[in-house]
Amino acid sequence: MKNSFNSYPLGRLAIAGAVAAMEDHAHFEITRRAIMSSRDALVRDLAALGFDVLPSAANFVFARHPQRDAGELAAALRQQSIIVRHFRLPRIEQFLRITVGTDEQCKALVGALRDILG
Repeated sequence: MKNSFNSYPLGRLAIAGAVAAMEDHAHFEITRRAIMSSRDALVRDLAALGFDVLPSAANFVFARHPQRDAGELAAALRQQSIIVRHFRLPRIEQFLRITVGTDEQCKALVGALRDILG
């Protein structure tokens, strides 16, 4: 009998791949360290542009610029094909949720923000 409530059924091949990925501790450590390094550099670069960045232990940061509207920044970045999350919710409406990408992606984001901020 198949679980009819599982909207994402997994076949044997997918399950075997997931198990192999979970057991690859070396790859996990390499990836974890790379994300942490990229996140630290991104936080430094954003701070240098005047952003306030909340402490993060995740693969994303929450940042706001005290002189610029977050919605306008998100729209300007989107015009350059850079997508960040902007939530129109109380208390976080002036923050951008920025996923930590590769070093190159983070540099592209910072460069675009530098151009936008003038």
